[in-house]
Amino acid sequence: MSGLLRGYGRGLTLAFFAAAALWGLMLIILPQLTMLERAMTAPKRALDSSVAQMLVRDARTCISVLDTLTPAAPAPSGGLAIPSLSGPASPAPGLALPSLGGEGQAAKRPYILQCDRTTTHVSLVRSAGEPRAWLDETYGLPLRSVSDTGPIDDQKAAAEEIGALAQTLYGELKTREANANPYTLENFATLASARLIPQSDAQRAEENARLSNKLLALIGLRYEAGGQTYERIGLVTLTRTLVQAVIATALALLLCYPIAYKVALATPPQRAVWLFLGLVIPYAIVELMRIYAWTTIIDNAGLLNGLLQGLGLIAEPIQFKRFPGTVFLVIVYTYVLFMVFPIYNVMNTLDRNQIEAARDLGAAPWRVHWRIIIPHSKPGIAVGTIATFMLAAGAFSVPRIISRGLQAEWFSQTIYNKFFESPNANAGAAYSFAYTLVCFALVALFMWLMRTRLKDFARVQ
Repeated sequence: MSGLLRGYGRGLTLAFFAAAALWGLMLIILPQLTMLERAMTAPKRALDSSVAQMLVRDARTCISVLDTLTPAAPAPSGGLAIPSLSGPASPAPGLALPSLGGEGQAAKRPYILQCDRTTTHVSLVRSAGEPRAWLDETYGLPLRSVSDTGPIDDQKAAAEEIGALAQTLYGELKTREANANPYTLENFATLASARLIPQSDAQRAEENARLSNKLLALIGLRYEAGGQTYERIGLVTLTRTLVQAVIATALALLLCYPIAYKVALATPPQRAVWLFLGLVIPYAIVELMRIYAWTTIIDNAGLLNGLLQGLGLIAEPIQFKRFPGTVFLVIVYTYVLFMVFPIYNVMNTLDRNQIEAARDLGAAPWRVHWRIIIPHSKPGIAVGTIATFMLAAGAFSVPRIISRGLQAEWFSQTIYNKFFESPNANAGAAYSFAYTLVCFALVALFMWLMRTRLKDFARVQ
């Protein structure tokens, strides 16, 4: 702090810290607080008031559709009945309009989804493990439904009664929910909830024999109860993604350490420039284009299969999209610069005389690396490893594009599906926030194991 004040003065130093605080507030703290609030709030569709509101909407739609029904010839056997929206009309071939007879008519009207759902005996959303609950039984409503065989006027009257009951209940529930505590941990609990895996006895025996499933059973992510197999799918996906991210980071480190050493310590400066150009030039292309370029290499009709078939080594294309190793390879290729540059920056500050002295004293090459180069490069290795791990753990485009859905999804894809495919943004927020905490915990553990402190990262610059 005193160095900043001496070098830049009080005004620039305060401006720097103000900008850093604003950046952290707007891009880190506030988004995470918003995510946490959403994660601890039950989704609206899970509230009892939302169920009552949906019943009101179904009742109104049912009445609206029933109003459009007009007399017509009865539908032939096996035909489908549709309402007329603009007065009497001749039925289309194979379709017929319902007949609206007199008071005693018992002809079945056409199927109307909203009328079928207009009943007070509608299921409420409850957590896994809780007994099933119904709207009428929970809140003391009379059992009412819309019959599909009674006169249209009676059906409309039933729908109006149900809509009125649901509207009154909706107002009461909204008031009750507004005064209740809105926060819950239920969204986080879904991450650890177990799901039934339907399997035959033969399939169960085959799956239980797999090493991966044995490991999942060992750590409690897969178990059997009552002759059925259950799996904590959310935690399984989370664990698998973290393991894959660690493997991809280790591969990047094994690849980048020799490159950084070669460029920083074992190559004249003039040749090092050309080596770096060879690394940087491919990354002048945007990341998405580099990933799509890999699809032209690994596709069934891609360059790699074409070459192998041209050489007569294979008869059928190899399904590289199904190999997890392909995803690792592309992730390492995509994020390799985030590993190599921090290591190079620190290695480049090492006095080469130390290496020469160690060699003169008879130290083997591996011992030179272990006792001199690696300890000196530890901050760069830590920064590169952390950056690559976080990028790999949060990778979405690489596994999505490379695997084409033919491999188990990564946790980032699960979060995306919760937000945009389900949609269940509240559970997605819980998954995202929990994932952030887990990744931060792993980074802190790694820094502790490496005996690396935050101020050591300044050496990387």
